[in-house]
Amino acid sequence: MTDDETDSDPEADSDDPDRSLAPLMGATYVAAGIAHFLAPKRFAAAIPPSFPRPVGLVYLSGIAEVVLGAGVALRRTRRPSAWGIVALLVAVFPANVHLARSDVLNDLVPERFADIARLAAWVRLPFQAVLIGWALRYARSEETSMSEAEPDRA
Repeated sequence: MTDDETDSDPEADSDDPDRSLAPLMGATYVAAGIAHFLAPKRFAAAIPPSFPRPVGLVYLSGIAEVVLGAGVALRRTRRPSAWGIVALLVAVFPANVHLARSDVLNDLVPERFADIARLAAWVRLPFQAVLIGWALRYARSEETSMSEAEPDRA
């Protein structure tokens, strides 16, 4: 296979972060960010009571998700936006823990869905690591490709 054939073969570049699911990741974060503005009080209920101004934090995280989601979808801003997503996921983790551990879900979902919602909240906690790993793939993509391009200096 020639270099030209490899460049045009989508299977050959499946590990290339620039030919990946970054636009899907971006759209997902943009949609999640918009949801923060559509139901801010529902999101605010997930914030631990010790945090100040929960609705303000919901709006702030919503803005961050929209901006970072758009940024990760674009090649030029992908790397810094991916680092921002990693930071955002770490920052919202206490809210996810609070949601899983508290009775907040009882007020947010119909009673018949409470058990499913609670299970989903617990599953979300380790899944947060998967999301961080996905973002790190794009955050580190330039570092990895630059180090692989440099010859070993022994």
